[in-house]
Amino acid sequence: MPMEPLRILYEDAHLVLCVKPVGVLSEDSADGACMPALLRAHYRAQGKPDYIATVHRLDRVVGGVMLFSRRREVTGRLTAAVAERRITKEYLAVLRGHPEKDSDTLTDLLFRDAAHNKSYVVQRMRKGVREATLDYTVLDKTDALTLVKVRLHTGRTHQIRVQFSHRGLPLLGDIRYGS
Repeated sequence: MPMEPLRILYEDAHLVLCVKPVGVLSEDSADGACMPALLRAHYRAQGKPDYIATVHRLDRVVGGVMLFSRRREVTGRLTAAVAERRITKEYLAVLRGHPEKDSDTLTDLLFRDAAHNKSYVVQRMRKGVREATLDYTVLDKTDALTLVKVRLHTGRTHQIRVQFSHRGLPLLGDIRYGS
């Protein structure tokens, strides 16, 4: 399957905003297509400095807009801005089914099983458990599906997928968490 052309939405000497296609990794990887390598190749072809650092991640199975650093001296500041929630992350997701409310805040305790690369909602705090919070708003519905806008307050592994699946609303096409 041919790769989509690189779509850069904004760039300057310090950062680049671009679209990460579904199936492409967010971070450097020796195996498989990854955004940093694609961006480095793009800048090399233009004869520009090719330093690229990932400052946040999207799952491989997710497409969307990502922010990358183009300078070593900026990377720490961008990473800190993401960690301190000074950069807002919003997502669109298609759910199988309909939430009870048209907008709500979901808060759960998530346990990440790193060995199986899967997260679970649990009922009590213990080692390896972290709180996860998101807000959602319903944008549209069909008989079987709901389009929601999601704003993360925390950035846990597979958070959106896990929190909605736990409520019987798996994301469309998400085999790992129940659709």
